[in-house]
Amino acid sequence: MKRKYTRLKLKMLLLVVLGTLAAGALGIFLLEVVLDGVLQDPFARCFLWASQALFGQTPEEAARLYQVYIRDNKEEILTICIMVLMLIAFYLALGRLTRWLEDIRLATGRLVEEQVGPVTLPRELAPIQDDLNAIRIQLAARERSAQEAEQRKRDLVAFLAHDLKTPLTSVVGYLTLLHDDPGLDPERRAKFTGIALDKALRLEELLGEFFDISKMDLDSASGEKVPIQLSMLLEQLADEFYPLFAEKELTCTPDIRPHLVVRGDPDKLARVFDNVLRNAVSYSVPGGKVDVAAKAVGSRAEITIQDEGLEIPEGELANIFEKFYRLDAARSTRTGGAGLGLAIAKEIVELHGGSIRCESNGRLTSFVISLPLYRGGKL
Repeated sequence: MKRKYTRLKLKMLLLVVLGTLAAGALGIFLLEVVLDGVLQDPFARCFLWASQALFGQTPEEAARLYQVYIRDNKEEILTICIMVLMLIAFYLALGRLTRWLEDIRLATGRLVEEQVGPVTLPRELAPIQDDLNAIRIQLAARERSAQEAEQRKRDLVAFLAHDLKTPLTSVVGYLTLLHDDPGLDPERRAKFTGIALDKALRLEELLGEFFDISKMDLDSASGEKVPIQLSMLLEQLADEFYPLFAEKELTCTPDIRPHLVVRGDPDKLARVFDNVLRNAVSYSVPGGKVDVAAKAVGSRAEITIQDEGLEIPEGELANIFEKFYRLDAARSTRTGGAGLGLAIAKEIVELHGGSIRCESNGRLTSFVISLPLYRGGKL
C-alpha cells in the first residue's frame, strides 16, 4: 500500500520543489538584477518618477523614500516576495491536485451511472484507476447476478403455476365427483379417492422440489462442512432405495471402494445422491439394473450411478441439468418430477468444488459425480 501511490507522491513532491525553486530563483533575480544589478538604475528612476508624479513628492523626498523603504529593507522585501511567490506556487500545485480530485469524482460518477467502458485517469492516479475498474467489474457482476436471480424467480413462478395446475385440477375434479354423487358405488369411490390421493401426493412432491430449489438459491452457502465417509453414505442410500428397486424389479450392484473421504455438508450431499438415484429408478426399464460405483481418481472421488433404460439423445445431454428441464416422455408420468432434481444436485455438487456430467450410450445412462478427496485424516 505504501508503494501504491509512489508516482503520485513523487509528482506532488516535484511540484512543490519546482515551485520553491522557482520562487527562490525569482527572488534572487529581484535582488541581484532589479535592486542591486543592471536594472537598479531603471528601477530607481521608475520609483522616483512614480513618487513625484503620483504622490506629488519633491525629488529630495522621493530619493529619501527610496532609500528608507527600498535600499534599507532589501532583505525584508526579498523575503516577502519569496513568500508570495511560494504561495502562488503552492496554489498552482493545489490546482493540479484539485484537477485530479475532479477526475476521480467524474470517474466515480460514471460508475454510479453504469456507463460501459473502463475508467481512465492520469498516470499518477493509476492505482485509483485500477481500483475503480475492479469496482466496475464487481458491480457489473453483481448486476448480472441480480438479473439472473430475478429471472430465476420469474421462471420459478411461471413453472410453479404450470406444473401445479394439472394435478390440482385433477384433485378438484375427483373430489367434486365424490361430493356430488354420495351414492357412488364403493369400488368407484375407492378408485376416485385413490386417484385424488395420488395427485395430492404429486402436488406435495412438486412443492417440495420448488421449496428446495428456492432455498438453494437463497441460502446456497449455508451448511457446515465436515469429513464424510462416502462408502457408508452410498451403501446406506442404496439400502434405503431397496423398496423402490423392488417395486420395479430392479437389481442394484454397489461397487464402492472403502476409505473415500470428502469434506462437505452431509445432508446436501445425501440429497445429491438421492436425487440421482431417484432419477435412475424413474427412467430404468422394469427388471433392469442400477449400478452404484465409487473410486478414487487422482485427488478426487468419482461416483458413477448407471441405469438401464431409454437412451438420452446427445442434444439433450447439455440441457439435462437445467432447472425445470424434463424429457418429453417424463411429462405424463407420475415420477417425472418438476425437472428440478438434477438441477439441485448440480448446484450442490458445484458448491462443494465438484462436477457432475451425464453420459448416455444405447440403453445405459451414467451420471458421473466428481468431488475433491479430503486428505485431513482417516475416519
